[in-house]
Amino acid sequence: MVSPDFFERAGGEQTFRLLVQRFYDGVAADPLLRPLYPEADLEPAADRLALFLIQYWGGPSTYTANRGHPRLRMRHAPFVIGEAERDAWLRHMRDALDSLQLPEDIRTPLWQYLTMAAESMRNSIG
Repeated sequence: MVSPDFFERAGGEQTFRLLVQRFYDGVAADPLLRPLYPEADLEPAADRLALFLIQYWGGPSTYTANRGHPRLRMRHAPFVIGEAERDAWLRHMRDALDSLQLPEDIRTPLWQYLTMAAESMRNSIG
């Protein structure tokens, strides 16, 4: 169980926005992942992910207010996500997370969640 003050201890909205920005910097140049983001501009996807993570980790519920229930598997169903896509996603997220140099008690639960979430989005063998 994550402590109720996790969001604030992690650095609040600024930390999650920076995490997502750095993650999408990697995605933008990734030939495997970039095609999974059909919008010409990655900003809308980045904003959605940031708002989701902010809400998930105890920040404001702006994501649900704007988009309703997350329904992550449903929202990702149109895209083929196999091991290669999962691993690429995790590689960019790991780089982004490591770049923040967060304390271990913040970094570990974040990484555990992200790896679980990435695996749960897989919808293709291989």
